[in-house]
Amino acid sequence: MDYSKTLNLPRTDFPMRANLPQREPEILKFWEEHDIYRQVQEANKGKPKFILHDGPPYANGHIHLGHTLNKILKDIIVKYHSMNGYDAPYVPGWDTHGLPIEQQAIKDLGLNRRAIDVVEFRNRCRDYALKYVNIQREEFKRLGVRGDWEHPYLTLEPEYEAIQIGIFGEMAKKGYIYKGLKPVYWCTDCETALAEAEVEYGERRSPSIYVKFPVVDARGLFEAEGSFIVIWTTTPWTLPANVAIALHPEFKYVLVQVGDERYLMAAELYRQVLELLAIKDYQVVAAFTGAELEGVLCRNPLMDRDSVVILGEHVTLEQGTGCVHTAPGHGLEDYEVGMRYNLPVLSPLDDRGHFTPEAGQFAGLFIEDGNKAVVKELEARGALLHFSFIKHQYPHCWRCKHPVIFRATEQWFASIDGFRQQALAAIKEVKWIPAWGEDRIYNMVAERSDWCISRQRTWGVPIPIFYCVDCGKEIINDATISHLQELFREFGSNVWFAREAQDLVPEGLKCPACGGREFRKETDIMDVWFDSGSSHAAVLTTRPELGWPADLYLEGSDQHRGWFNSSLSTAVATRGRAPYRQVLTHGFLVDEEGRKMSKSLGNGIDPADVIREKGADVLRLWVASADYRRDVAASPGIMQQLTEAYRKIRNTCRFLLANLYDYDPEKDRISREEMLEIDRWAMDKLQRLVGRVTQAYEDYEFHVVYHTIHNFCAVDLSAVYLDIIKDRLYTWPAASRGRRSAQTVLYETINVLVRLLTPILAFTTEEIWRYLPATPGKPVSVQLAGWPQVQDEYLDDELQARWDKILQVRDVVTRALERARQEQGLGNSLNAAVHLYPDSGLYRFLQPLEEELATIFIVSLAVLHSPGEEAPATAFAAEDLPGLKVLVEMAPGEKCERCWMVSPTVGRDTDHPTLCKRCAAVLRQA
Repeated sequence: MDYSKTLNLPRTDFPMRANLPQREPEILKFWEEHDIYRQVQEANKGKPKFILHDGPPYANGHIHLGHTLNKILKDIIVKYHSMNGYDAPYVPGWDTHGLPIEQQAIKDLGLNRRAIDVVEFRNRCRDYALKYVNIQREEFKRLGVRGDWEHPYLTLEPEYEAIQIGIFGEMAKKGYIYKGLKPVYWCTDCETALAEAEVEYGERRSPSIYVKFPVVDARGLFEAEGSFIVIWTTTPWTLPANVAIALHPEFKYVLVQVGDERYLMAAELYRQVLELLAIKDYQVVAAFTGAELEGVLCRNPLMDRDSVVILGEHVTLEQGTGCVHTAPGHGLEDYEVGMRYNLPVLSPLDDRGHFTPEAGQFAGLFIEDGNKAVVKELEARGALLHFSFIKHQYPHCWRCKHPVIFRATEQWFASIDGFRQQALAAIKEVKWIPAWGEDRIYNMVAERSDWCISRQRTWGVPIPIFYCVDCGKEIINDATISHLQELFREFGSNVWFAREAQDLVPEGLKCPACGGREFRKETDIMDVWFDSGSSHAAVLTTRPELGWPADLYLEGSDQHRGWFNSSLSTAVATRGRAPYRQVLTHGFLVDEEGRKMSKSLGNGIDPADVIREKGADVLRLWVASADYRRDVAASPGIMQQLTEAYRKIRNTCRFLLANLYDYDPEKDRISREEMLEIDRWAMDKLQRLVGRVTQAYEDYEFHVVYHTIHNFCAVDLSAVYLDIIKDRLYTWPAASRGRRSAQTVLYETINVLVRLLTPILAFTTEEIWRYLPATPGKPVSVQLAGWPQVQDEYLDDELQARWDKILQVRDVVTRALERARQEQGLGNSLNAAVHLYPDSGLYRFLQPLEEELATIFIVSLAVLHSPGEEAPATAFAAEDLPGLKVLVEMAPGEKCERCWMVSPTVGRDTDHPTLCKRCAAVLRQA
């Protein structure tokens, strides 16, 4: 007889198999057909709100792994909150203006922005952006991210643009907006000003020169003739704009005699400079404080212009000479100290980085060529003391990656000083995750200069300012802004470029300064960070399902100086508080060796490849497994490790489901009081899992969620509980209390696990949900199932402590069995009989369990010897449990064909001679 047919074996045709790339698209279709996002929103209507406001990615290419990390983190948070009692809508958005899109459109479409009509060019940029909105939308959906994908927010939408210029107008009304000539980051390749958030630092090789400026008036402190102040710079091209030399008022400076010349340098630096110049014969002839030297007059060695000694606290002794070449047109610190001394702001460069005629003999040269020409001219004039090259960190344009310069141009600025203290106070009211984020943004806001908000480009929201043709006065007021807002709402911001100024101004507008009625319009557009920084008003206050402020902003740590900062500035300036209650940041992507991912290193990972090979749930598990507060590692090896972890979790869930094929939760559920003790232990473990995992979700510690659930599946379930109960599940009578007790635990466990995992394994849990035993009112999707709650009645500290000790004994027995396999050829543990020799305390603990020990150890026989019996010398002893010795022998009897246990009772039943007594009895009851 084939006794395997009498066993309660799990389903072998169960469909949950590892073919995620094929199954996931089917589940996506299911979600769309049933409009699960809308169903979730309807189900949660009226519950407390939790608003995660989406930071908009640029619509200028396919998504990358950074997008994947960011969007999945957001999805995990939103799904958790929507399942745990919150109305948590998710409105995705896209940043659709600005240089990144303009550049990609020019490159991909082959546009000449100088030759094409401006409105046509903007339309082409718009179409390009919308193309990638649609592409990225599908790519984000493929990740399993749930959201209102049919109604996202786009920064190019007319209503959005109208609200944005309203924010600008409100800031202007409060006096925070001004136009000024001051140095800003400038990209000569992109031909536009840049904000601090658009600059990234990288290594650059630069010239390093020491130059002597001849003193023409020493104010009687020393003889001017033959005296020079020595400066050091890595930007020779800025010397034509030099107007001063800055000294620190408190530093000591010395005049050093070298041959017929005297050099003035900081006392702490002059020796290393002279050593660099290979000068050994010198003498210090005078010493001064920096304050004493204020007003000493030098001559610019290149230009027919004086260079005056000024004082500045920004001067350091880290390198150079302690005498700082100062060109207010090419450096912010230079500009600020220059303003105190009323110095001219010279910047003899055009938009493309070529010298203008103001630079004299260098006119027409690009700055790189200018560097060479300046050095050559200094050498010809005898002013060059030393020339070499150094490698150092230097600012580069975030988009084109070319080095940027500081260049004084007329730009529009937002005065941070106007609301800095309010912003700093607002930062203190926000919860920053990780906590160091607070110090980071606080210091940035405390130290940042005014925000340059104008850009010399085309694709963006125009700065809504008119100028009087007669007197040049800027005009922006409530009337012009409200009129433009209505035009923008109707026609979009293209109307600014399509119409003349006279057709854009409100009827009857007069210049408040001169009464003029003719106007021209500003040609600059707004910084794209002003676009996205306005989203809190343009989205949160206009969508009825949302609210202001947001509960959470979540982006990469670079957004402390980007979106977090611009959003804070616009919100504090117009509303007096931060637009978010919490801000969570994640790190950057690196490979296994900690190197930043880059095309040049070839260490990047395309999420589309991972999805195609392994499925999106593996990517989602990777996101959850990482401690995102640090840099996040990704590599093919790591993805393979996560595939194995995923397989362990999936196979555990599959086992649970496969053994519920004949279980009806309505009829077969066993109460706690009727459960076997190990089943009550498993239920206790399950409740503790719910508590730990829920708290980890609350704390945004998803790596704790991952490790806790993975450990529960791999250890508590697979290695312990499921291992122990398999015999009961397969061999006991199908409807017996013991089997139904185990099945009740399996049902409760999979019912909890599927919901705990839903925010992370979006696709897999949806499939599991389909195969859970049906119950009245079971939702169509697990995303509508609600969050599991801790069932306190199952918590039992004494039971946990008791089973901790039992499992400690089991671990010792397992090690003894392993030794027996190696030394005695034991094979399967069911071939074994184990003899336990405990001390008196452990004997008293184990005696009540004597009948269950064989099942717990998964052996055919377990004999508990009294404390007086001495263990054989060959018995196994463990240092971590000195009160126990274990002897392993081959179990007496024959192997039962049904349960595979070895028993002396096999052969005693005439009807079933190949079965043990227990299995024969089960068959007679069937």
